Amino acid sequence: MKAQEDAVFVAINAIEVPAERADELAERFANRAGVVSSSPGFVRFELFRPADENTRWLVVTHWRSRDDFNAWLNSQRFGQGHAQERSGGPVGTGSELWQFQVEQSESAPKT
Repeated sequence: MKAQEDAVFVAINAIEVPAERADELAERFANRAGVVSSSPGFVRFELFRPADENTRWLVVTHWRSRDDFNAWLNSQRFGQGHAQERSGGPVGTGSELWQFQVEQSESAPKT
């Protein structure tokens, strides 16, 4: 099957966020909206808030290639997008970066 929206690489940052700082994390991402979207090879961004008692948020980005993602990591815009963390300190208490090649993808048919 063809990868959805031509994304072949997905990077997921799993961030541990204390419950009392959850809204702050959401606000920080809202304030930096659009920073990543102009990056070459970028396909889609999603921020997942836990819907249960879990405290791990997922920041999911879809890319045309791993090289495109790595170029974003090393870009000036990446630094700009994370400037709030440097000025206000991190909201999360830890994070883990997961990287995947898209093996299969399926979407609902467009109507």
